[in-house]
Amino acid sequence: MLKTFKYRLYPKPKQEISFAKHFGCTRYIYNWGLELKIKQYQTKQESVSCFQLHSLLTQLKKQSDTYWLSEVNSQALQQSINHLDNAFTKFFREKKGFPRFKSRHRKQSFSCPQNVKIDFHNSTVRLPKIGEIKTVFSREFNGKIKTCTISKTPTNKYFISILVETPEQIKRKPKIKKKTTIGVDLGIKDFAICSDGNIIENPKCLRQSEARLKVLQRRASKKVKGSNNRKKANLHVARKHEKISNQREDFLHQVSTKLIRENQTICLETLNVAGMIKNHKLAKSIADASWSKFVEILKYKAEWYGVNIIRIGRFEPSSKMCSICGSINKQLELKHRKWKCKDCETTHDRDVNAAINIKNFALQKQNLISPTDCGVELVEMPVSKPGSVKQESPLL
Repeated sequence: MLKTFKYRLYPKPKQEISFAKHFGCTRYIYNWGLELKIKQYQTKQESVSCFQLHSLLTQLKKQSDTYWLSEVNSQALQQSINHLDNAFTKFFREKKGFPRFKSRHRKQSFSCPQNVKIDFHNSTVRLPKIGEIKTVFSREFNGKIKTCTISKTPTNKYFISILVETPEQIKRKPKIKKKTTIGVDLGIKDFAICSDGNIIENPKCLRQSEARLKVLQRRASKKVKGSNNRKKANLHVARKHEKISNQREDFLHQVSTKLIRENQTICLETLNVAGMIKNHKLAKSIADASWSKFVEILKYKAEWYGVNIIRIGRFEPSSKMCSICGSINKQLELKHRKWKCKDCETTHDRDVNAAINIKNFALQKQNLISPTDCGVELVEMPVSKPGSVKQESPLL
């Protein structure tokens, strides 16, 4: 089983300079390869392969004007070309996201595929051409190191992500049963609504810090461009964004762990987040909820702990269909949070009804219930919504 472990690095001033050289050289090689690929296709309608770029890289390092490429780890430069090749492969497969040139003002990172040594006893990581770096290990691992990626955040923090092939075996997933299945409807007002009536509130991390963030951004915009005061002000903005990101990620991990531990099968609706975020009235709230990140976390944790994940189509009428009689309410709009079925006269909470329907559609997909079996028993709404997940039992 492949797992990734991320740790904080504390390099010395000389090692920070070496990191800066690696960041700059790998960025240069990536942009050089991308420019070469674009020019080659525009002139000859041909593509430059990854192997050709590796051969040209050897010649590039021997030139007098790019001699500084030899000061960094050669495998980091080769890995940069591999990342470019993977970016083009992803572009042609998914038909979106053409590779763009890297900038020193965005995320900085480089990879080391080999010769990385971890010393848990002395709390150090040894990297080629950089040496031993003080590291804080939050936990140890056992397995074969596949590759390591060193990154620098806008707040001048260094991290190392280690991909490890652990001896753990993938757990066998249990048989899907109706009683151990839960439907989850993701929303904005409430982050997640379960088919059993449990509601997980949305912390709205960005909205909660928006006032302070505006003050910091306003201060930074008034500073002179290129001045040290502007750099300091931008650092304060970056720290605030980092705190918001950490709060959101911590919340997503707690919610996903809670759902994984309490259920054997989780049913989700496939959402067109890229299309929904084009709505300028809801874009900020949708991005703040981070549905795609939550589903991604839920998927790999389900593989670790042997939990089934079932996705239903995005065009299923989960919100408009009555979970009792199966009739469709075509007049239902987004502003309607509660509605009454005209056929069975049942009053539904929009989100709970959607969660029940998501569960029913998923079970129908697995042939566990017939299409005529429209739903389960009505779920009584709790008198008061439960607090955030942090108020419940801690999840490690």
